[in-house]
Amino acid sequence: MQKRNFTAALLISCVVIAIIICLFAFPDTALKAALRGVSIWWDVLFPALFPFLVISDIMLGFGIVHFFGTLLDPMMRPVFRIPGIGGFVMAMGFAAGYPVGAKLTSQLWEQQLVNREEGERLVAFTTSSDPIFLIGAVSVGFFHDASLAIILAAAHYGGSLLIGLMMRFHGRKSLPSPQSIKSKGWIWKRAFGAMHLARLKDGRSIGTLLSQSIVQSLGLIFVVGGLVVFFSVVLEVLTAAKVMNVIYVLIASVLQLTGLPHELSQAVMNGVFEVTLGAKAAGNASATIALSSKVAIAAFILSWGGLSVHAQIVSLLSHTNMRYRPFIFARFIHAMISAAIVLVIWEPMQAFREQTAVFMPQFDANSPLTSFIKLMVPISGSIIIGTLAVIVALFVAYSLLKLVYEKVGGTR
Repeated sequence: MQKRNFTAALLISCVVIAIIICLFAFPDTALKAALRGVSIWWDVLFPALFPFLVISDIMLGFGIVHFFGTLLDPMMRPVFRIPGIGGFVMAMGFAAGYPVGAKLTSQLWEQQLVNREEGERLVAFTTSSDPIFLIGAVSVGFFHDASLAIILAAAHYGGSLLIGLMMRFHGRKSLPSPQSIKSKGWIWKRAFGAMHLARLKDGRSIGTLLSQSIVQSLGLIFVVGGLVVFFSVVLEVLTAAKVMNVIYVLIASVLQLTGLPHELSQAVMNGVFEVTLGAKAAGNASATIALSSKVAIAAFILSWGGLSVHAQIVSLLSHTNMRYRPFIFARFIHAMISAAIVLVIWEPMQAFREQTAVFMPQFDANSPLTSFIKLMVPISGSIIIGTLAVIVALFVAYSLLKLVYEKVGGTR
């Protein structure tokens, strides 16, 4: 074990030294990459993530998360093998994007509401892009075609749900968390009771809860920004040093085996490091490349998340006993599934794209900001509401089936 740790430490040290040498060799490239990373963080990530981080902390403190956990437990447990509280994490993760799902999961682990295997399942399929980034930045900003949002959303979020179903087999021999123990009484009464107990256990006043939520969220958002800048700089200096050429050739060979254009190898390589850089490279690829191939690569990049997101997840889970290996495995499978879904549904969705083009105009960089907001908000809102509606519908269906089963069983 000591020899293995020494080898890993030696390898990491060599990589760090190589990066430092590249920084000294290409200072202008590093500075431009750092500025671009800061711009991405300030213009996209900060306004998109910070409100959700604060709101999620407040909802945990008020016990609202425990309320939804009690309601959703009968549905989430048999479907995904996670406590019902995971339904709230799933909705917040889909709505706010990475790394909100991992942050909430780590907080649930601290409160002993999920065990290690349940937390690993939850992080694996709730780590996703937020609708605003998927629609506003990728579909509209990079591809200049808002009608692609429905295809990317179906592939990305559909792939997340498939990963959730696959991950239910992870840790099959592990015991479920105590939350799975059924208690008597009306489920709505138990939900309000769980919320009340959670609020009493937290004990913080509204002012204290708000101020602590803001401070903790600011700390996390600065960590996210630092990682985005770091990986942006690393990618650019390694590219300038021609270190990435070998990896480009390898990725191009893999793309040719799958039937995708090898010209998209740079987009894939950028996406391996950082989501925004990869999606932008896919959208700006040559017009001679089939649009379906570029969208499939963009879906792959969004689902993989980039090493920047992976580092964020690792930092959030570092104080828990949850492992990184199940997460990276799920990310890779999710990326491949999302790309495959795009290629499968591409032709059937073309008729729908032609219809949506009537009320979703093409992106114009010179258009007023209000036009962009009018375009983005209804679509992103429909995705968020749709996710919550699916959860509620499944719960209602389960409750009706359970009621019918109890009535039939009682008449025998």
